[in-house]
Formats: sequence, C-alpha cells, structure tokens
Amino acid sequence: MKKILFLLITGLTASASYSQEVSDALRYSQDNLTGTARFRAMSGAFGAVGGDLSSLSVNPAGSAVFNTNQVGISFSNQNIKNNSEYFGTQTSDKENSFILNQAGGVFVFKDRNPNNGWNKIAIGATYENTNNFNNDIFSAGTNPINSVDDYFLSFANGIPLQDIDGLDYRDLNYREQQAYMGYWGHVVDPASNTPGNTQYISNVPAGGNYYQENEIHTRGYNSKVGFNIATSYKDRLYLGANLNVHVTDYRRSTSFYEDNSNPLQPYETISNLRFNNELYTYGNGFSFQLGAIGKVTDAFRLGVAYESNTWYELYDETSQSIYTTRQADGGQPLNANVNPNIVNVYESYTLQTPDKWTFSAAYVFGKSGLLSVDYAVKNYGNAKFKPTNDAGFRGINSDISNDLTSTGELRIGGEYKINQLSLRAGYRFEGSPYKNGTTVGDLTSYSGGLGYNFGGTKLDLAYSYLERKSNQGFFATGFTDGANLSSKLNNVTLTLLFEL
Repeated sequence: MKKILFLLITGLTASASYSQEVSDALRYSQDNLTGTARFRAMSGAFGAVGGDLSSLSVNPAGSAVFNTNQVGISFSNQNIKNNSEYFGTQTSDKENSFILNQAGGVFVFKDRNPNNGWNKIAIGATYENTNNFNNDIFSAGTNPINSVDDYFLSFANGIPLQDIDGLDYRDLNYREQQAYMGYWGHVVDPASNTPGNTQYISNVPAGGNYYQENEIHTRGYNSKVGFNIATSYKDRLYLGANLNVHVTDYRRSTSFYEDNSNPLQPYETISNLRFNNELYTYGNGFSFQLGAIGKVTDAFRLGVAYESNTWYELYDETSQSIYTTRQADGGQPLNANVNPNIVNVYESYTLQTPDKWTFSAAYVFGKSGLLSVDYAVKNYGNAKFKPTNDAGFRGINSDISNDLTSTGELRIGGEYKINQLSLRAGYRFEGSPYKNGTTVGDLTSYSGGLGYNFGGTKLDLAYSYLERKSNQGFFATGFTDGANLSSKLNNVTLTLLFEL
C-alpha cells in the first residue's frame, strides 16, 4: 500500500508505484567519472593498471598491484553549465559545487616465503561520490502549437467526475491526483457535469503561441562504499573482489509556467498558470565486482572485470501545487490556488540497474610512464523496477526495454614521469543509452593533470571537461515537448596521498 502524509497525519492509497519514468532508471544506472585526481586525469583508464585507490572501482584486482600501504582523500569542484534552446529562444544556467569526492585506503600483507606463489593479500576500503546531482536548468520559449493542458487531459480522461470532484486529494492515486490538479485549477473542464462523466476538455484558449518556462533544480548525490580484497600470484596474476554499498539522496524541484495572449472567450479561460512539483528519492543498494589482471610480459598487461547489477531499495516522496489565472472576455481575472499541502510518501520499491563488463589493456614503459585503454559494455535496457507484477512497473519496464540500449564506453589514459613529476592526460567516449540517440546523446570528455611525489606523500591535481547533449520532455505524459540542452561540465580534483 502507498501511504500519504498530510502535514503530520497519515492516510492511505492503493499503489506502490506513482509515475516513474525511463529517466529515473537511467539516473541511478549511470555513474560520473569520479575518484582520485590521477584516476580522473587519465579518464579512468585503470582496468589493467591498478595501483590507484580509484582503480578498485573499475577492477578490484588493482589493489594487489600496490606494494605499500596507502591512504588518500580527494576533493572536487564541479561547475556545470546548461545551454537550452526551446523553439528558437536561447537560455543558460549553471551550478557550482564543492564536494568530498573520494577517500580510502589499501593495506598490503606480503608473504616472504619464496616457495609460496600466492605472495600477497591486499585489503581495501574506499568511498566515492559516484554522482553529484547538483544542477540547475532553465528553459523558455514560445510554443507555436502545444499547451500543458495536454498533460492534465491525458490523466483526466477516463476518470469519473465524481472521483475528482467528490474526493479529497489525499484519497486519490497518482493519476487521479493529476486530474484533480487540472480540474480544480480549471485547466480542464468536464464535457458534461454528470457524476459519471469521463471525458474532459481544455480550458486553455486555442490559437497556439504559448509562452512557456521550465525550471529544474536538483540536489543530492549517489555514493558508494566499497570493501575490497585481492591477491597476486608471483606478481603475474592479480585477482580481486569488491562488495559495494550504495547510498542515494536525490531532490528535484520543478516549476512550469505558461501564459498566452490568445483571444479570451465569453466564458472564463486560462490566461496563465504555474505548476510546481517536488520529488525526493532516497535509499540504498548493494552490488559486487570481480576482476583479474594478468601480466603477459613485464610491460604488457590485460585486465577483465565484471560489475554486477546494483539492487536499490528506494523511497519516493512527492508534492505539488498549481496556481492559475482565468478571465472571461471583458471580465475580471480570477485566481485559483490549489495547494493540498500533502506529501505523498510511497512504500519502498526495488530498482535493478544493469551489470557491466570492462576489458582493459595497458603498456608500462618501465618507470617512465604508461598507456592504458579500457572498454566497458553496459545494456541500459536491462534496468528494471520491481515488483514486476505491479501494473505501473510493468509499463515503465516495457518502456525501458523499448527505449534504452546497450552502449560501449571507451577510456584512454596516459602518464609520463619526469623524476618526481608526473604528467597525465585522458579521453573518454560513451555512446547514447537511448536507441534514438537524441533523448540523451553521446558523451565526450577530455582530461589532464599532474602529480608530484614528495616521497611518502603524493599530491595530484586533475582537470576534466565533459559535454553531452539531450532533449527530454518537460513532462513524460501528454505534453512531452522539451528543450534542446547542451551540458558542459568542468571539474577540478585535488588528491593527497600518504604511504604508510
């Protein structure tokens, strides 16, 4: 059963699902490139390299490459700018945030017995902020055809008038609540004022040229704590495993505004409206990883790693309000403020994100440097909301399977050492997770950095640039028009490492 919290009073409704979207599954299936400055400077191409705290997140065998105990901490400054184009109008918004990006340690235990081939065990624990959700997006423009009334009509049609006119908001399911907002906000009217009426008409004057604004403000994070164990055989074969605990805390506030200058009708019609929605998702999950690194020669290494599905237990809380102004030809404006002051608190549900395979190769030029390549494969279409026997989840799982696809991610990184100074650079490309390639486009990233070894202490600095284009509808149902977005992310990471 789904619970609704009214101020401090709890009521009940019928379903565990409310209105999850494909983008919700994708949000927790994708990871940003995070970790130590060395890792980020080389675009995360560490699957066959190891020997870095963040390499464990790609291939858990990497901890057995360490020869000494090491602990470290990393801080990042992220600046993201979103350029929006909506029906020819250009807008932009940006957000800057400073976070604890990574922390952890690896402890190495060596067996000095020359007759024992398994000569090393490494144990590690790491924390990483795998996704920083702090972001602001503003879009505005004049839509020549479509109004947000299509959103409310898509929910209202088929619902008896007696349900949304005679019941309280807290007694309705999610679909009925959207119809309730449209009805009491006078965006839609019943085709006939009979209790059994199930057809509705728009109360927005026709004629097109609807000026619309959409604001999205998101905050929060995805984080991962990994517990690692790895071993090596004669320093030629490295095997490792991770057990990961994931925590997510995501808050999204959206506000959609629309007005029009179409001719007023003799009866009262909508001249402007503002529709606000709040979403808070939180929960935790777990996953595991297995990996191996083999030295084909002293210089050439190959690696393979498997990351399981992540099984999240998530909770959603939603609230909404609508404010409208309507006016008749020659009449005075009338305002409608529909704010139920209710937070819908839903029972927990499970999200299973896709698993991933990573194949790696690296060439180490003695003590002068290295060149590394990783290629990862993930099928986003395998994400699933559970329980799968829930009618709402069946529909969204079908959409996920139909809309999302398998993608490849290429990461290339290099490092060159000049005495105690290290110079690094990297490149990353990931294909679109959508079959249409436009809802969320390809990802391209470049990175660089340097590090200095003071002996028992290392200081690393990295800069990375990422760009991705997308076009996601302001709403997933009915009114699905959206802006063309170009998102550019700049990140600076500083890492301090200590050998113990």
